[in-house]
Amino acid sequence: MKTQRLETERLVLKPLTTDDSGFIFELYNSPKFIEFIGDRNIKTIQDAEQYITTKFLPQLEKLGYGNYLVVKKSDNTKIGAVGIFQRDGLDVHDIGFSFLPEFEGKGYGFEAASKLLETAFSVFNLNTISAITTKENIASQNLIKKLGLHYQKTVQLPDGDKELLYYEIEK
Repeated sequence: MKTQRLETERLVLKPLTTDDSGFIFELYNSPKFIEFIGDRNIKTIQDAEQYITTKFLPQLEKLGYGNYLVVKKSDNTKIGAVGIFQRDGLDVHDIGFSFLPEFEGKGYGFEAASKLLETAFSVFNLNTISAITTKENIASQNLIKKLGLHYQKTVQLPDGDKELLYYEIEK
């Protein structure tokens, strides 16, 4: 299955590549990313490239989907990332998203995640999608609920130190 580029009215979603290392460096070091998702110890552009090579590309090659760069059509600005991930400690693939602070609260997260969710069910043939977030990340919880996922339980990922809220949606 060839991973395709996805489009919405305002956005293009394309599989992340090592060409996006500078953007991942910026995104993964933004204060909210570190606070709510965690410090991935990406201290240089080379660290970001290595992270993409070891974390994102293997899943993309194995499953045909993974983490997508979100780009505004109007001016080609890289604004965030949204992905479907196979995570240790979760039986169900999960959807995740993160945006640079200046692009939050503009509906981009819902637009991008809705398109990816629809594609996960119709093209990737997944029947259930989960989402996880911290108890403190109210904005993420609101987006997850707006996407139609329902709270199930709390979980803790292997090597994780936080209890996370776990949501699911079925096709």
